[in-house]
Amino acid sequence: MAFGGLALYAVLVLGLCAVMLGLSALLGQRTQLTRAGAEPYESGIVSTGGARYRMSAKFYLVAMFFVIFDLEAVYVLAWGVAVRESGWAGYVEVLVFLVILLAALVYLWRTGALDWAPARQKPSERRY
Repeated sequence: MAFGGLALYAVLVLGLCAVMLGLSALLGQRTQLTRAGAEPYESGIVSTGGARYRMSAKFYLVAMFFVIFDLEAVYVLAWGVAVRESGWAGYVEVLVFLVILLAALVYLWRTGALDWAPARQKPSERRY
């Protein structure tokens, strides 16, 4: 009988959900779907093109880099909050972490993963 309270809670939650859905179906506004109502509408801007717009892979690479470096900034911030408790060992650890992060950034920069513009052709590679 240890789960009696949990079962009662689950029944009450499901009952509340059913009541809210039932009331919204009974009391909710009914409108006819018009042609203008069927159009996708987002952020106050009427769409002008299709949803199948092709994006460059560079866009997704930069987005992933942003997420990775953003999460690493969160780790450094968490270290900054507990810097006094972590002492010199924590300082050395975050220093190693930042050096690895800097090495990764330099690697990405040197390989051209952060370049948005297309690569320029050398004069000898131009096609006439």
